[in-house]
Amino acid sequence: MASVIKTRNAATRLLTAVAVLSGLVLSAAQAHAATPPPLTEAPAATAAALPVVDMEATVLAAQIDPRRPDSTQTPGAHDSVLAVEQALQARGLLDARWVDGYFGTTTIAAYAAFQRSLGYSGLDANGLPGASSLTALGQGRYTVTHQIGPGAHLQRDGYTVNTRTQNMLTEAERLLGFHLTLDQGSYNPGGDPTSAGTHDGGGVVDINVNGMSSTTRTAVAQALRQVGFAAWVRNPTQGNWPWHIHAAAINDTDLATQAQNQTGDYYLGLNGLANHAADDGPRIPIQTWEEYQRTH
Repeated sequence: MASVIKTRNAATRLLTAVAVLSGLVLSAAQAHAATPPPLTEAPAATAAALPVVDMEATVLAAQIDPRRPDSTQTPGAHDSVLAVEQALQARGLLDARWVDGYFGTTTIAAYAAFQRSLGYSGLDANGLPGASSLTALGQGRYTVTHQIGPGAHLQRDGYTVNTRTQNMLTEAERLLGFHLTLDQGSYNPGGDPTSAGTHDGGGVVDINVNGMSSTTRTAVAQALRQVGFAAWVRNPTQGNWPWHIHAAAINDTDLATQAQNQTGDYYLGLNGLANHAADDGPRIPIQTWEEYQRTH
């Protein structure tokens, strides 16, 4: 009997040892399965990040720089303009000596040539960067931020304007508390010979001031400037026209060349007329529509 018990105890000890050993083996296998594979070194970047072109700053420089009497560059635009000029140079459209971050008349002409190479004409090839052409030029060279555009055409007071201009006028009316009536709209080539072509493109309107006092006219010009127009009260002594307020939307990419010149002159403290006299309108901090929107 004692031998039977001893045999059973030995068998029990053997089974226990096998179970413990099996548990250890299983635990080791589970631990191995739960452990993630060792980290491998990330592959090196294949290419450096592309530079960034700020469209707002670039378009602004393309309006102001050609009007400057020197080569002073538009603040905040240097890097963006330089990237655009390098892309134009790479396409054989701009000589290396003009690749300097200054969007002068030579760069305007080179950019217009690029727009024509894309099949654009008229306002779409005015040398002022548009979102589509700026993106096409930058393929593989830069990325575009702060994209802007005029939007669709619509009717206001029987005249054609674009969506961006309409939104700007609506905000000016909100600030003033009354409606503004147009005497002339945009996209009106040859419609008014006294306008010297400023209304040929988008972004430009004339405001009717009949019945307004001098104080009210000034208030309207100020509100228009506040939301991003280059705006002046015009009187009959300045040209062959009645009293009105002339307003050109800064950074409208559909601006005719003459209107581009006016917005550039506005930044330089001039009146936007052929005599290049000092600005005679209310002086407030100059800003674009997009800059105004970011702070209101």
